[in-house]
Amino acid sequence: WACRRGGGVRVEHSVRVGISFGLTSGVITTLGLLVGLSAGTSSRLAVIGGVLTIAVADSMSDALGIHVSEEAEGVHTTRDVWMSTIATFASKLAMALTFAVPVVLLDLEVAVVVSILWGALALSVLSWNLARSQGVKAGPVVAEHLVVAAIVIIAAHLIGQWISSVFS
Repeated sequence: WACRRGGGVRVEHSVRVGISFGLTSGVITTLGLLVGLSAGTSSRLAVIGGVLTIAVADSMSDALGIHVSEEAEGVHTTRDVWMSTIATFASKLAMALTFAVPVVLLDLEVAVVVSILWGALALSVLSWNLARSQGVKAGPVVAEHLVVAAIVIIAAHLIGQWISSVFS
């Protein structure tokens, strides 16, 4: 991740982009799916299947999206584009898979709460580090990102409840 330039160590831009995008998307997308499926089906099997599927398929999709986006900017080397692609895939996959653990080990209702708390913590740490690296106050950045996550979680829960009421 790091390279030496001018005596200092810094994380390469392309890797930072991939990891930041992958982790954020891993939290938001996986939580939305997990909460929505849980509310819509109350099926542990459906939630585990959804989390594992999104971990693989959406990680590949996001990695390709970052790849194309970085290419479209026209300023990155081929190596940097691929570094962003790989970092996005690996970080999204790893983050998404962490949400399977509580679903496998705990009662589904408890797993949803634990997953929301875990996602909020992970997003807070990522947001705090982002703010610090940019030299801005961390509180507003963390709050902004948590509000967006909360909106996604609430919307997914409501959609899941609606699906359950319409199709049950």
